[in-house]
Amino acid sequence: MPEQTADPRRLLQRPLSAVSGGVAVVTDAAAGLPPEWLAGMPDDGRLAVVPMPVMVGEDIHGEAGEDVSQPVALALAAGRSIRTSRPSPRRLEATYRAAQEAGYSAIVSIHLSGALSGTVESARLAAGQVGLPVHVLDSRTVGMAQGFAVQAAVAAAVAGADADDVVAVAQQHLDAARILFYVPTLEQLRRGGRIGTAATWLGTVFAVKPLLCVRDGLVAPLERVRTAAKALARLEELARTELAGKASAPARLAVHHFGNEQQARDVADRLAAGAGEAVDVSVSALPPVLAAHTGLGVLAVVIGTA
Repeated sequence: MPEQTADPRRLLQRPLSAVSGGVAVVTDAAAGLPPEWLAGMPDDGRLAVVPMPVMVGEDIHGEAGEDVSQPVALALAAGRSIRTSRPSPRRLEATYRAAQEAGYSAIVSIHLSGALSGTVESARLAAGQVGLPVHVLDSRTVGMAQGFAVQAAVAAAVAGADADDVVAVAQQHLDAARILFYVPTLEQLRRGGRIGTAATWLGTVFAVKPLLCVRDGLVAPLERVRTAAKALARLEELARTELAGKASAPARLAVHHFGNEQQARDVADRLAAGAGEAVDVSVSALPPVLAAHTGLGVLAVVIGTA
């Protein structure tokens, strides 16, 4: 089995040979992969990120290459209706066939939590329509908690791992990742039906600033804090505790935002300063397909392993 603690970025910098029966990786837009990392990917079909539809009013957004952030942010600010949808099985089938035509002999398809979206179901339906093995993996999470696993899977595939080993590496990173997040209000989660067990807090929604996580694939409550400042300070404290728990292995840290980039960068800087130079840190916008459910001002911290 390949070295599971290898840095995905270092592996991606290795010269690539022509595709000859290797493993391709497919994921969805909810992985929140940093644009700069995606821009550095070779154009060899090794990775495909399937877009996810976002409906703002009657307008459908989310085609490949389309920046949905602005229309979603404007709609959230205006209180307009926003809905999201899974990619269709046909869309995923076309993605799998493209990988097959590129010369890959197997696919590992990693998707956001099946408890939050039907994307995994679409992937499984599509997998049955193509003539090569497709290993569909329910990440049971979202954002870079999913994205870290995707990056590790791509790195393992580039290094020559077979599909079973790529799945094992991805699962290792999924098991190690933890996502904690703050939302100014639970209203968007309630509207989208993604509130999970945090629904028990709805009666006091105006009195608290909620801290949440993803547990068992669902949005789950962590703590209720009275003010935004105290909630953000507590979020950082919880993240530091998670980082300290990974002291035996190199850690990775991602901070997501939507409409509050500078705030996210400040949080990332403070967490990085306290964790030491060995921690890899990235800051990126929360994918619009997720921000549609969390609202403006969300701040998410993802702690994973390198």
